[in-house]
Amino acid sequence: MKDLSPRLILEYGSDVAYRGRRYVICQQPSDFSAISIKDPESGAIFQAAVAELSPYVEKSKASPGDLATISERRAAEANYKYEVIKPLLNMAKRTSADVVAQATKYGLSRSAVYQWLQEFDRIGKVSVFVRKTRKDAGKKKIPKQLEDIISDAIKTQYLTKQKKKPSAVIIEIERICKKLEIDPPHPNTVRSRIRQINAYEKKKSREGNKAARDAYAPHKSEFPGADFPLSVVQVDHTPLDIILVDDAHRQPIGRPWLTLLIDVYSRMILGFYISFDPPGNLSLGLCLTHAFLPKENWLAKHNINTPWPCWGTPRTVHADNAKEFRGNMLQQACKEYGIDLEWRPVATPHYGAHIERLLGTLNREIHNAPGTTFSNPKQRGEYDSDKESAMTLTEFERWFAILCVEVYHQRPHSQLGMPPIAKWQEGILGTKTSPGTGLPPRITDELRLKLDLMPFDTRTVQHYGIVWDHIQYQHDVLRRWVNAKDPNSPKNKRQFLCRRDPRDISVIWFYDPELEDYFAIPYRNTSRPAISLWELRAAEHRAKQERPDFPIEEDLIFQAYDKLREIEDNAKTITKKVRRSRERSRVGITNARAHIPPVSPKSAPPPSRDKAPPTRVIKPFEDIDDMQGEDDDD
Repeated sequence: MKDLSPRLILEYGSDVAYRGRRYVICQQPSDFSAISIKDPESGAIFQAAVAELSPYVEKSKASPGDLATISERRAAEANYKYEVIKPLLNMAKRTSADVVAQATKYGLSRSAVYQWLQEFDRIGKVSVFVRKTRKDAGKKKIPKQLEDIISDAIKTQYLTKQKKKPSAVIIEIERICKKLEIDPPHPNTVRSRIRQINAYEKKKSREGNKAARDAYAPHKSEFPGADFPLSVVQVDHTPLDIILVDDAHRQPIGRPWLTLLIDVYSRMILGFYISFDPPGNLSLGLCLTHAFLPKENWLAKHNINTPWPCWGTPRTVHADNAKEFRGNMLQQACKEYGIDLEWRPVATPHYGAHIERLLGTLNREIHNAPGTTFSNPKQRGEYDSDKESAMTLTEFERWFAILCVEVYHQRPHSQLGMPPIAKWQEGILGTKTSPGTGLPPRITDELRLKLDLMPFDTRTVQHYGIVWDHIQYQHDVLRRWVNAKDPNSPKNKRQFLCRRDPRDISVIWFYDPELEDYFAIPYRNTSRPAISLWELRAAEHRAKQERPDFPIEEDLIFQAYDKLREIEDNAKTITKKVRRSRERSRVGITNARAHIPPVSPKSAPPPSRDKAPPTRVIKPFEDIDDMQGEDDDD
């Protein structure tokens, strides 16, 4: 599952693959669904569906790897290159003069800047700038004493109000090295260290706090830069005013939560996610995935014929100050895809007015659906929401999608003076008097995007595999990493990046740092049932209650899980909480497995009789923990 897929660039002159052959886009796109392409051999021109095109790759390039595994120095180098080209990416009509000006500003060659632009356009990830790890990685080329000299000289000579030039730093370092009778570093090494300094910290040290705030803080206007599609998007959550029923018995199970992403320029809904889980990393990641990807397959799955021509990564994601918006997962993903992440300033409610107003509008539309709870008891009156509830989560998801694409997108917007779909088309395709931005590149590796937006942590590999929350995982691909030492600290064991979908923890994703690839790793004991992280937490809680003097381990967890299921099955009256839990588990596991390749249990070694040593208790994700305290109205 190596990330070798470039983005699909839909611009005039771009190479694309169509039915296994190379073609060239021969006309600037004027439609979201079809585009003119030319056979370079015969010269024949015809229309092809955008959904049937894919990137044409002449020669595969190695994956840069996962940004979370990259060292701070290599990540800083990659971010520096991105910062250089970032202003050029935002230009609707970029000229060679713009490129030359940017290259001159940073003391670079024009060809280098063009090369970086081409590399980023191809993949759309900052990690494309990360250089391949050398075979001698981990072996420092510069002694620690010399590194300390460079660091101290930069602080005392460069990061001061005197604003000395890099040459002054180099002279100071050479003077100190001569005094200590050691060889000085090459001047380019010093310049490289200076380039890696954070721009805000550089401005703050050399010009003061006010200058740094003025240069890098958001402007006071309502939404700086929200003047074309995908320039600024907003994300938020809300509980929906409707009671849904379970799929098996069609009994009421409670209100769902909605996570929504909108484009500020056009007010188009870019994507959403509906579930019974309160807001957290999972709902946020799946909403962003839905928003960034093309939606033809999703619409076909839900039997919706109305187009939803929204895809692509935004320039800026704007969110409130909830903890899931400040988590590592979102920050790492935004950094990887070149997205600026901004939080709503405190005590400035107008900054979130667009999406909050839309959430209110959509909830009012829901009041016309069966099972609505209305906004308050006075509105509800004698209406029995539980008794009138009729839609399952899957049915409501389709109902809500139709509300978005067939009603809201098509209806004139009071502030725009036109429907959101018309404003979106105007911004993308342009008008007679104003050029559009062009069709956004399409992400082609759906699984990798979902992995990038999954919660992650690091684990060691032992002879029995990987342990995460007391559950053991094993696969042949782990054998070469058993008891591996940290290359930078041989006394410690190596930590490996792992990701998992909280809806189904029967499989985790292991990142091999040498192959730069993810692998699906199943339970070591493949007879165990697939469970969600919420069910794991409930089973752990019961196991602690039943045997408080015993350490929590895998057998106890699944024994407790079986007892919980047995109690539920034997209950005379199944409560809303149980029905909601079962529906959440059923829908969650089904959807989580939609893109997981089959994992053969034969490839995993037989379970060992060796007892796994006690593992340290890992602090769970905060948003997952909060889900256990949800209110219930049984």
